[in-house]
Amino acid sequence: MIRIDTVLVKLASRCNLNCDYCYVYQMGDDAWRLQPKRMANATVDVLSSQLARLVAAQAAPLSVVFHGGEPLLIGAERFERACRTLREALGPASGLHLQTNALLLSDEVIAICAKHDVGISISFDGPAEVHDAHRPDHAGRGSHDRVATAVRRVLAHPAGRELLTGLLAVIDLAAEPAAVYEHLKALGAPSIDVLYRDGNHDALPPGKASHASTEYGDWMVRMLDHYLADPTPIRVRVLDDMLRLAMGGASRKEGVGTAEYGILVVDTDGGLAKNDTLKSARAGDRFARPTSILRDDVVAFASSPEFAAYHAAQRPSASACLSCPELAVCGGGMPTHRWSAAGGLANPSVFCADQKTLIAAMRRRVGLAKVA
Repeated sequence: MIRIDTVLVKLASRCNLNCDYCYVYQMGDDAWRLQPKRMANATVDVLSSQLARLVAAQAAPLSVVFHGGEPLLIGAERFERACRTLREALGPASGLHLQTNALLLSDEVIAICAKHDVGISISFDGPAEVHDAHRPDHAGRGSHDRVATAVRRVLAHPAGRELLTGLLAVIDLAAEPAAVYEHLKALGAPSIDVLYRDGNHDALPPGKASHASTEYGDWMVRMLDHYLADPTPIRVRVLDDMLRLAMGGASRKEGVGTAEYGILVVDTDGGLAKNDTLKSARAGDRFARPTSILRDDVVAFASSPEFAAYHAAQRPSASACLSCPELAVCGGGMPTHRWSAAGGLANPSVFCADQKTLIAAMRRRVGLAKVA
């Protein structure tokens, strides 16, 4: 049986923002239209009992991440019920987390998170001109000021600094990395993370000229330099993980390093799905046999050959990756970034050159030798 450490729970299948880079709504996959808009209470009840059985079977806790769409579209009352039901089923050892765009992050919702020990991560791309260029609402209005207000609202809560786990930014190559870092730091975030834009070998990420070009790596090197020069830094999750890996340590997030993560995705109808990011490439993003927590045993599914094959596909398989001296740091990247129609997932990441650029800069800046 593969240990499951993260369960992404789609409380809502729609979103109140219209982000231009979204892999759910902007990459050509319309499966979300067939999903219920919100997860039913009865589905949450079954999910809770299934996950309790899974925790018992693997003798290890897991983390539930409320996701979407925008999960808070479920409404505060039903969100509180979901938090309470899952917390009662899983106990204090398992984590509950909310990934939100923060537009509906009211004082009531923050109080619910505090009551049930739910960590809050907020999607926020940086200064207004950066954030609003990519994250408007469906009326075309920018969302920056509303999100900034929500961040301050969380931090104003007595437990706010424990609740806010960090801010998550998607890279805009036109933005200055130092400006993004300083803007998010100034809001009081305890940590930030940055994500590359989605793309693959057949459809390059925005701003990337070729497979060999290093626009994203160069951007990250500038972020690294600013970060290392900051006398009072906040945590930059991906940089910290990669620096730790370069020193022979372990990563704490998917996408870098060679640690394996067992991830389940539960849609609003209770169906079990593959990682959403695979939809950006149509990279075999659905299981051959439709599986649902409402009719199938999740413990048996985590032990099935099909889930094992999906789990194995997270590992890099290209010969260039397997022979690369930096594999232990890079990890081969996200599966969706390795995809091509000709080779499937058996390619290096489309960000291979970028990652090599960043890792080399880390070694030069910090004097890190390669660990054999």
